[in-house]
Amino acid sequence: MSAPSPTPFLPTRTTGGTPYRGLWVMLLLGWVVSYADRTLTGPVVSWMIANEVGFIGEATDPRALGGLVGSLFFTGYMLTQYPGGRLGDRFGHREMIVVSLLWAAVMTAVSGLVVGLIAFVGARVLTGLGEGVFYSNDRTLILTHTPPRRRTLGLGVVISGLSIGLTAGIIGTPLLISWGSGMNLGDEAWRVPFLVFAVVSAIVGFGCWAFFHRKLGGRLRMGPPLLRLLVVSAPLLAAVLLLFVVAEKLRWPTWATALGSGALAAVVIAVIVLRLRRTAEAATLLGRDIVIVYIAYTAILWNLWFFSFWSVEIVRETANSSLLAAALTAAFNAGAGILGFPVGGWLADRALRRGQGRKPLLVSFTVIYSLLVFAFALSISDGEKPSLLLLGALLFVSGLFFNALQPIAQGITGDLVPESQRGSAFGLLNLISEIGAVASPVVSGVLRDVTGSWAVGTWVAGGIMLTSAVLYLFVRERTPALA
Repeated sequence: MSAPSPTPFLPTRTTGGTPYRGLWVMLLLGWVVSYADRTLTGPVVSWMIANEVGFIGEATDPRALGGLVGSLFFTGYMLTQYPGGRLGDRFGHREMIVVSLLWAAVMTAVSGLVVGLIAFVGARVLTGLGEGVFYSNDRTLILTHTPPRRRTLGLGVVISGLSIGLTAGIIGTPLLISWGSGMNLGDEAWRVPFLVFAVVSAIVGFGCWAFFHRKLGGRLRMGPPLLRLLVVSAPLLAAVLLLFVVAEKLRWPTWATALGSGALAAVVIAVIVLRLRRTAEAATLLGRDIVIVYIAYTAILWNLWFFSFWSVEIVRETANSSLLAAALTAAFNAGAGILGFPVGGWLADRALRRGQGRKPLLVSFTVIYSLLVFAFALSISDGEKPSLLLLGALLFVSGLFFNALQPIAQGITGDLVPESQRGSAFGLLNLISEIGAVASPVVSGVLRDVTGSWAVGTWVAGGIMLTSAVLYLFVRERTPALA
């Protein structure tokens, strides 16, 4: 077993500047390319469907198949959350970040080169399996190497790369496909975004390696964590591909495949929890307060993927607008993260410096967000056409509070466990809470079909979020000693 990388606090000033801020920049870029790599699948599938080309566009049920591909990528991403954090605690969080970025770069390129549906699905699942280890190690590195007075701000600043990458993937993919068409690639133009984004991801991955080598602990040992991740990923890939083949052969509806993904995740969670209960780490990783956070955080993932998946359709349908107008209106919700993430972190650190805890901010922001979601539900409930201005404003303001509360919850999570277990804690947090992400789009779509309105699903999303605010009240926060 190799020893973890040393993790002393970095000095706040050196001749090269402030290393922890340099760390923020590199990890932010990691979020940008990771989210761009995963987001481009949707626009590519849409282009295939619109042009009736490729293994998606030529299918008899292209929308169901395209949705299934996206769902399985997300399943792969979910299943390596805890193993990735665990491997980071064992082999080094720096190493896992670099492995994740370079793995994703390679598999994104492979996605653009493969021929055939099964190979494409396998490449996307493998991309998700590699990207799944990024979150827990990213959060841990920030908490470990940022001075306590600025930790939550760092969590917020870095994860704003999520919103930037999401925007880059949505806007850049159609432009790159158009560029490929201009090069006379014809039906193969969809491959260009995968290859371009893969190159950018590789550049960021090697940039992180160089930064870590020079500024954060010296030489990196990449071999052991890479081999272990391969061992972990192989059975998970086999399970997800088996689920895909069965779903494809039996013509399962998308919601049935999502249930299969959820069942697979439930099995993985049960195995992990049963193993943890036999170890000394169970007292902290499965302690009362952090388990409450695991469960409450499910509401965040439920709402994230409810609005990420359905907001364009909700706006288009209720406002009777064009697809472009709906997309631009819904983009206010995603774009709010660029401001909301760092502001939430800054406010939490400010509360700590004043001797207050972060929990009051977390609870109040969660309640305010829930009320804004209820207001959104009311605006689409009366059967009259709401204005795009009103919907955009509600999506933006609610997005500010929604994104602001996330680094606050993550900061509280990191302080509930010893430094040596943070990777595992964040892995468990995202693994368990991703159940909300798997269920939300499917349940909300079924509610729309049954009731004929998006309002019911919106009320449910707000109610789940309000319930999480009540759960947070029972968490006993541990505040770090400020240097």
